[in-house]
Amino acid sequence: MFIQYVKDMKSWMLLFATVLICTDVLIWIDKGISMELGSLMYLNTLLVAIFVSFIIWRYKRETKFTKALLRISEERVGDWQEGLPTPLFSRDETINELLRQLAKDQLEKLSELRAKNLMESDYTAAWVHEVKAPLTAMKMTIDANRQDPAIRKIESDWLRVYLLIDRQLYISRLPALETDYTLEKIRTPQLITPEIRELQSWCIEKNIAVEIEGEEMEVITDSKWCRFIIRQMLTNAVKYSPPGGTICIMTDHSAGGHPVLMIKDEGPGIPAHDLPRIFDKGFTGGTGRLHNAATGLGLYLAHQVAMKIGITLSANSVMNEGTTMKMTFSTENEFDATRT
Repeated sequence: MFIQYVKDMKSWMLLFATVLICTDVLIWIDKGISMELGSLMYLNTLLVAIFVSFIIWRYKRETKFTKALLRISEERVGDWQEGLPTPLFSRDETINELLRQLAKDQLEKLSELRAKNLMESDYTAAWVHEVKAPLTAMKMTIDANRQDPAIRKIESDWLRVYLLIDRQLYISRLPALETDYTLEKIRTPQLITPEIRELQSWCIEKNIAVEIEGEEMEVITDSKWCRFIIRQMLTNAVKYSPPGGTICIMTDHSAGGHPVLMIKDEGPGIPAHDLPRIFDKGFTGGTGRLHNAATGLGLYLAHQVAMKIGITLSANSVMNEGTTMKMTFSTENEFDATRT
C-alpha cells in the first residue's frame, strides 16, 4: 500500500523537488546570498528529511481509514455498515455516506426480489394444488375402470403428468427446505417401497421388473426429501430402461461404514465425458437428446436436495450396459448439526 500511496503523491513530490531545485539555483546565482556548498547540501538534506518524515506521517494518517475498509472487505461481515471506520477527513465521510446509501439501495432491491420470488413461489404452489384436485379425480376414475386396456395406458400417462406436477411442488418448496426438514431413523424399505409402488403402472407398461437386493438398513435422514431423491433416480431408471429390462435396487455399506443405496438400470448408459456434468442444471447429455425425454432438472434437483440433507450422490455407468446411481448417507448429518 505504501508504494501505491507514493505513486498517488508523486505530484506533491515533484512540486517539492522543483521548489528545492529552484531554491538551490537561486542561492547559487544570487550574489547577495552567500552560502558554502557544504551548507547548501546540509540544508537540502534537512529539507528532504523533513519532507520524507512528513510523507510517512501523512501515509499512516491518511491510509488508516482505507486499511479499516480493507479489513471489513476481507471479513465480509453481514452488518458491515455498522463497522465502518470513523472518518478522519471530509472525503472519508463522503465515502462512508456513499457506502451506506449503496448498502441501503442493495437491501431494498434484495427485499423486492425476495418478495417477488415468494409471490411466484406461492402462485406456483397454489397452481400445483389446484391441478392436483382434477388429477385425484382422474385417478379415482382410472382405479374404477382398471380392467379396460385403454385405461391402463392412460394410467401410465397420468403418472408422468403427476410426477411432473409433484416435482414442481418440490421445486417451490426447495428454497425453504431448512424450515421443512426433520431427521429421523428409518428403514430403507420404508423409503424404497412407496416409490416403487408410485411407478408401478409405468413399469407394467414397459414390462420392467424391479428387484431389491441386500439387507435392510437403518439410515438417518428426512424421509420426505429422501424419497424425492429416490423418485428422481427411479424415474430416470424407468425412463431409460428398455422394455422387458430389470431395475436392481441394492443396499450396502461404504468402506467408511456409511449406508449406501444403489439403483442400477439396463439403459444405454452415460458416456464417460458426460458423467461429471449429470448433476448440472439443464444438462441432458447425448442419451437425453437421443431419447428426447430429458429436461436436465431431475438429477440437478436431487443433487441440490442431497447436499442440503447430508446425502452424497454419485454415478457409475458403462455404455450399452446401464447406469448405477449411488446414495451415500451420513452417519451424522452435518447440515442438521449446523442448523441447530
